[in-house]
Amino acid sequence: MSAMRPLRNLREGRLERSLSLLTAAGALITAAEIYLEHDRASFGNRVMWWPVVLGPVGAAAGVAGFASERAAHTVLPFASALIIANGLQGTWLHVRGIARKPGGWEMARYNIELGPPLFAPLLVTMVGGMGLLAAVLRRER
Repeated sequence: MSAMRPLRNLREGRLERSLSLLTAAGALITAAEIYLEHDRASFGNRVMWWPVVLGPVGAAAGVAGFASERAAHTVLPFASALIIANGLQGTWLHVRGIARKPGGWEMARYNIELGPPLFAPLLVTMVGGMGLLAAVLRRER
């Protein structure tokens, strides 16, 4: 393998395997962080478990996408779409959680700092987006 091959793959948009692995790693890291944050909130709502469960699902799909081109075009986009949907739902729930704090959006700066993290669910959505992107890119040579 020449030293120029990774650069050529990048230039030609051949990143399916690499981005699949990054999706797997991102899914595990975000699931661990979400677990810690939701545990701090005592998992007050059952829905708080969904991103924790979807993390290992996304990781398994990412590893499968790395190992198999077929999985990269079937399992990975399906799991990634679930992660994106859950991230968008989480964004809505976090916005609603901030609104329900005393003072709501009238005290936005205070409630954003001390309420549910406003942009955290969008990071989950981004991990799902990486999985979808991996599914449409070409496989490395």
